[in-house]
Amino acid sequence: MIIYVYTALIILYIVSKFISVPVLTFSIGILAMIALAISLFRATGLYLISGICFFTGGVFLFIYNGLPWYTFFLHFESMLGVLSLFLVLPFINSLIRVGRYDKNLSMLLQQGVTHLSKLYRRSSLVCHFLGLFLNIATLPLLINSLNRTLNQFPKKVSEKFYAQNLLRAYALCLTWSPMEVMVSTSIDITKSSYFHVFPIMLSLAIIIIISDWILSAFKHKNTPLIIEEKTEVSLKGIYKKIREMLVLLIIFILLVSLSQHILNKGFLFSVVLVLIPISIAWAMFIGKMDRYFLITIPHWKERTKGLSNYFFMFLSAGLFVEMLSLSGHLTFLQSAFGSVTEKTLLLYLMIGAYFLFTSLVGFHPLVSITLLAELLNPILPEISSISLTIVLISCSLSTVMYSPYNLSVSILADQLKINSYKMGMWNISFAACYMLVSILIAYLIKLIS
Repeated sequence: MIIYVYTALIILYIVSKFISVPVLTFSIGILAMIALAISLFRATGLYLISGICFFTGGVFLFIYNGLPWYTFFLHFESMLGVLSLFLVLPFINSLIRVGRYDKNLSMLLQQGVTHLSKLYRRSSLVCHFLGLFLNIATLPLLINSLNRTLNQFPKKVSEKFYAQNLLRAYALCLTWSPMEVMVSTSIDITKSSYFHVFPIMLSLAIIIIISDWILSAFKHKNTPLIIEEKTEVSLKGIYKKIREMLVLLIIFILLVSLSQHILNKGFLFSVVLVLIPISIAWAMFIGKMDRYFLITIPHWKERTKGLSNYFFMFLSAGLFVEMLSLSGHLTFLQSAFGSVTEKTLLLYLMIGAYFLFTSLVGFHPLVSITLLAELLNPILPEISSISLTIVLISCSLSTVMYSPYNLSVSILADQLKINSYKMGMWNISFAACYMLVSILIAYLIKLIS
């Protein structure tokens, strides 16, 4: 039942973007409430606690605002675009597995590696490529691939290697990925173009990655590796797979941008529309159509069943943010951001501090950026859209490296059986430097534009 409810809700949401009728809008609201009720009994941990707090706050503010009872169902749509992306992501995840792109990149990890610093660079690159398509599933895959090699080192050394290498590479690959929800959400908030933001974010990621490699070279200098089993792999075959992944990514970006231009429905919505058709078309292109559906359908069902945490928290958060906006209680914070509109650098620093604070107290970055969009809404026309997009993407996704409440840190901490706060602290100074560099670059772009 849970699969049918979640899927029906997202399908109705997609249809509503093309057809606007009251019956459809109310149907979406009623299905959202049913999804909330189902998710309540399946949500766990911080997602459950946050969802209950957001929903309770949203209901309180709804009553406070004195709105008619039947309009309660009309305030759940703000997060449905995000949930739509979560629902369709398994289709591209399965494609990477069917095409054996993940296996080939994993084989590349130990090929010709003799020192720990070289393994750091190699695993960083592999994580960067796989993270674009496999998203969070990249981390467990690479932990398994690296485990045998890193077992020869003391536990603390291997733990820091995992935390700093994988989390940093994963966070940086997301900053320019068109399939990352924080990227598409930031672009939709500022109404900027992905093609304008992409070269800047990619260049910034390259600069930070190289800086991380230089730091690791000093840290792991002269630390040799003992590779027990040296399996010869075909580098020609691996490079062919990498080229295919890059071609797929380029085609995907072009189709999403074309869809956004034609439909004018936003970047995130265009990603949702294009992702399934291009995944099926690529499976046909590589001659794996039958195997693709054989693997994708069970994988999609399993992942959809596991979306309860997201549905409960994000639907509740959407209600809360919308009610908070209608209540007028955001006026004070809006004034605080508005007062520094002319002091652009200070505004960007405030945004960075905002994400740092909210990520450490338990807010998911998607909730934080949705609330921030309401705070910035009055001053958006006065701010450079490209520069602001850079700041929003960088500051929101830097939380992937250090926030103990972020899924990436939680998964890695669980795999390694260590405290997520401890793991986050190993990356927080690096993440802060990344935010500051991004803010300075965004400020320079604003000055010369």
